[in-house]
Amino acid sequence: MKLNLGACDRSFPGFLSVVVVSLTNKVTDLSKPWPWPDSSVDEVMAFDVFEHLPNKRQTLNELWRVLKSGAVATIGVPDVTDGDGGHCDPTHCSYWTGSDFDYFEKGNFARERFRASSYYGVRADFNVLTFEKIRHERKRGYTVEIRVKLQAVK
Repeated sequence: MKLNLGACDRSFPGFLSVVVVSLTNKVTDLSKPWPWPDSSVDEVMAFDVFEHLPNKRQTLNELWRVLKSGAVATIGVPDVTDGDGGHCDPTHCSYWTGSDFDYFEKGNFARERFRASSYYGVRADFNVLTFEKIRHERKRGYTVEIRVKLQAVK
């Protein structure tokens, strides 16, 4: 199974579009435990959705939980440190930087330092396969998108 999370107006051939906000369709609430079994998903596309979810740990832990070992997720979120994209949308409730992914990357000092902490609550282990920043011009400013490809390590 391949998931297109927060599909909205984007579709990808071969991916199940998961609606997060809609007035007419069934909505999947990704702020709660995701409805897919452990290690059941082959690939995830998630553009312009994670910044609308309130808990980064829960979001990336659930992503890791549903991905099969070695499966890949491509994520696009606005960079809160560059441009106005992270702050201009009033529905954003989590704010992302490139460094956020350090805390979920297997072998990274930030991840390993807190691995045993029950307070920290990070179960996910990912390899960061690619990381880039993409600038998008807007009418009155610009946004910078963080685009990262993560591979589940289990």
